[in-house]
Amino acid sequence: MKKFPVPAKIKKFSSIFREEGFSLYIVGGAVRDYLLGIKNHDYDFCTDAEPQEVMKIFPHVIPTGIKHGTVTVLFGSDSYEVTTFRTEGAYSDSRHPDSVKFVRSLEEDLSRRDFTVNAFAADCVSGEITDLFGGYDDLKKGLIRAIGNPGERFLEDALRLLRMCRFCAKLNFMPEEKTMYSATELCENINAVSSERIFDEIRKTLMTDHPSTGFSLMEITGLLNEILPELAACRTIQQTKVNANDVFEHIMISVNAAAEHDYPEIVRIALLLHDIGKVKTMSINQYGIMRFHGHEIEGARMAEAVLRRLKCSNYIVDTAKLLIENHMIRYTSSWTDGAVRRFINRIGKENIELLFEVQWCDQIASEGRAKVELYDEFISRIREVQKTALTVKDLKVNGEDLNRAGIPRSREMGIVLNELLEMVLDYPSLNDREVLLKEALIIYQNLTAPRQA
Repeated sequence: MKKFPVPAKIKKFSSIFREEGFSLYIVGGAVRDYLLGIKNHDYDFCTDAEPQEVMKIFPHVIPTGIKHGTVTVLFGSDSYEVTTFRTEGAYSDSRHPDSVKFVRSLEEDLSRRDFTVNAFAADCVSGEITDLFGGYDDLKKGLIRAIGNPGERFLEDALRLLRMCRFCAKLNFMPEEKTMYSATELCENINAVSSERIFDEIRKTLMTDHPSTGFSLMEITGLLNEILPELAACRTIQQTKVNANDVFEHIMISVNAAAEHDYPEIVRIALLLHDIGKVKTMSINQYGIMRFHGHEIEGARMAEAVLRRLKCSNYIVDTAKLLIENHMIRYTSSWTDGAVRRFINRIGKENIELLFEVQWCDQIASEGRAKVELYDEFISRIREVQKTALTVKDLKVNGEDLNRAGIPRSREMGIVLNELLEMVLDYPSLNDREVLLKEALIIYQNLTAPRQA
């Protein structure tokens, strides 16, 4: 096996360990990716020096995870995460070891890892690669194989079930037969993992080059029904699309399109959930044609619930919901300038390109290609109308102005401002302070005038 090309600064870092009688190895992904010809300069290190010994060797060390043997060494302008060789006790919660024992043996440390392709170690001085579990052969075969007994590995840490799917998606590999069988048998154990960690694996799978490989494996093993039953249910809804016989296949093609075009994470999240509303909105009309009226509205509502359940940030929840709710909008040349302004106001300037990317991937999955040429006129009109008022903040009056004019701060003031914006969206020339103040008083008087019986 060829040697790992250790950078000079890493050799210098390693030499300090060597001078103190310790060894240092680059482990895991960086070595695996090098053997596959993939660029990866995100190094993880392991050593036979215990955390307290590392802290004595180097003057600037942060005890980032010292309980589990991990410290961060500040070395020159770089920082390196270094973990002591260790073995682990039982995993009573199917997630975290009950105890950790530091050892001096590289073999013992590598044997606790999840998959053979993640158990490489490269000596930081010589670059010699250690492969104790046949990982190199598995790389050549395109297999993800658990180290030792796969059932035991998954029982130790249920997150490994999703990691298996993610690595298959990242590398375009398939699970080894026994590893796949054990993952299927133990799929329910994923419920022992926190929502945050589950979403992190979903996110990482989406950001691979072959996301459909990972999610299809989640479906086959039963994992998808445990973590995203709303998505798993899409397999039951038949729908004729390009290369897709059902809604689940259509969604998979769309997320693959996003990966192929290197679209951002939020676009991929929205695409993963963009059609889940079809399960609840499906109907068949009098001609036997399947319809999904309002699926984007129902899908946005369902997506919000899913993402809240997965403890996602407000940005992810709100933006994904917005993109899903509006992914069926279709521009035509008949739109007035006011309609274009309302579109921008509704979507937000910062989300327009994201929405277009969602729509393009949806088109690729539905029709085989994105009809980007149809957007040229729309984009041109968006640029033009952006020169005028688009939001309440763009009006030539604000709440202070209305208050001074005699309109108290109240719910009615908000209604007045919104009605002024509606007027300006249609007639930009009316965005004039005097005109708006006069109109504001008329609107307010109409709102507060006593109703006749």
